[in-house]
Amino acid sequence: MQMLYQWEVGRSSPAQVRSTFFIGKNVETEVETFARELFEGAVNEIERLDRLVREHAENWRLERMAAVDRNILRVALYELIRHRETPPAVVINEALEVARRFSGEDSVEFVNGVLDSIRKTLSSGNSKP
Repeated sequence: MQMLYQWEVGRSSPAQVRSTFFIGKNVETEVETFARELFEGAVNEIERLDRLVREHAENWRLERMAAVDRNILRVALYELIRHRETPPAVVINEALEVARRFSGEDSVEFVNGVLDSIRKTLSSGNSKP
């Protein structure tokens, strides 16, 4: 989420984010690799992810959402769609923990509602992921 935030709000290129984000951070190789994959995948599929958010965030325009919340939704959605081996409940719970840490309680409820709505649609096969 932080990498997506830096990319969007800081108007950094994906290459800039990839080359600078982990400098000075003590992160396990597997964690860094997974974070980079989520970031790059979300950037590459941003239009699809944003379409899903727009469809399921009732009465909310994507542009009016807090940037942190928008990027939490994007990375969680990418993981829900592309990492089906991870149980959806785990992905959503992780997104809620990130929202608690970086946003606020109202955001937790909002993120949960949007992700749960999309999860139901994806699991029922009613929407193209």
